[in-house]
Amino acid sequence: MMQRFGDWLAGHDLPSPPELSEAGIAAALAIVALALGWFAGRRIGGRIAEYWSRDADHGPLFSGRICDVIRHGVATLLLGILLSAWPWHPLAALGLGFATGAAAALFTVAVLRGLNLPRWIAWGVAAIAFAAILSHAIGGFAATQDTLDRVGVQIGQRRLTLLSLLSIAVTVLLLFAGVRLFNRMLTRWIAGARGFDPTQKLLFQKLAAIAAVVVAFFVGIDLLEIDLTAFTVFSGAFGLAIGFGLQKTIGNLIAGIILLMDRSIKPGDVIVVGDSFGWVNKIGVRAVSVVTRDGKEHLIPNEILMTQEVENWSYTDRNVRVRIPVTVAYDSDLKLAQALMLRAAKESPRALDDPPTNVRLAAFGESGVEHEILTWISDPESGVGNVKSDVLNRLWVMFQEHGISLALPQREVRLLGDEAKRG
Repeated sequence: MMQRFGDWLAGHDLPSPPELSEAGIAAALAIVALALGWFAGRRIGGRIAEYWSRDADHGPLFSGRICDVIRHGVATLLLGILLSAWPWHPLAALGLGFATGAAAALFTVAVLRGLNLPRWIAWGVAAIAFAAILSHAIGGFAATQDTLDRVGVQIGQRRLTLLSLLSIAVTVLLLFAGVRLFNRMLTRWIAGARGFDPTQKLLFQKLAAIAAVVVAFFVGIDLLEIDLTAFTVFSGAFGLAIGFGLQKTIGNLIAGIILLMDRSIKPGDVIVVGDSFGWVNKIGVRAVSVVTRDGKEHLIPNEILMTQEVENWSYTDRNVRVRIPVTVAYDSDLKLAQALMLRAAKESPRALDDPPTNVRLAAFGESGVEHEILTWISDPESGVGNVKSDVLNRLWVMFQEHGISLALPQREVRLLGDEAKRG
């Protein structure tokens, strides 16, 4: 029996004792690296996550994933150093490659999901990272690379293969993630900068975002080794088509930048454009978001704000005068009525003391004496109609208490005599 077992062992290429010992050492070092990554994620990642959530409003960026990013990132770095620091035997290299690939895949998922990319993109890139690291560890990456490079088509002087398509996809995704992270970090830094008003901060954010996209485009062209001279004719025709097709879009983009530069319209301003009345919530690349008192959000193209007449109630001064017409009967005590109008307006909580409230006699109307209450408010974004309603409600009670009558429509009817009828 023992002889048969020995013959079976001799017929198989099993690891030697030194290789098993080296695999054990590699496994122990991998466990230590994973433990250090866990420790870093718990201690360092916890502190960074606390600072991240307290220092600024990042929205959903890396929400609840900072500890995972630190943990898997440190583990990937340490395991990568171990994998490259020594010419491991195949068994040890397989174990380290598997651990490094798994840590890199989890790190990739944590980063891409933290940047709010779809789950399928995050796990797809993670699978590619795992396969590439594991293949490199066991010496099969070159064979995989050659296999992917053999499958392709020839387009002009350039050969398009599966390897090049994979490289393009990964490069574009990484550049997109980098631009998104840069924009979020820059937004956070600009939001915390002192000495700039909200409009200047928004302008810097828009310009920085455009600059980041342009830089990423040229970096991608350089990394993918794309010869732009081969696309000269095509790019000219394509650029002409884009120029006509995106004329309005580019016009709105330029108009939005001009609005931010001259500060004629700023977030928080109360404006009137056509039938839209509300406060400016956001100045975007294409349109300005105006929130009305009904809670509706109107998206007005930037070009309209540049070419049409716009009422900005808070351009140089946020104070707005509210006109409230009141008509009292002819037999009323006008001095008492005017005093009550002035009192009702001053007692309104949103009315300002400076500029002062005034009551003006406007005209002697058909039905009564017409007055106009002129009062000032400093928060037009809260609405104007509710101020009128508050003042008129107060005035109604005061008129009832002091016997002031409101004007009612009056008509005089004359009955003609018999002679007039016969005539």
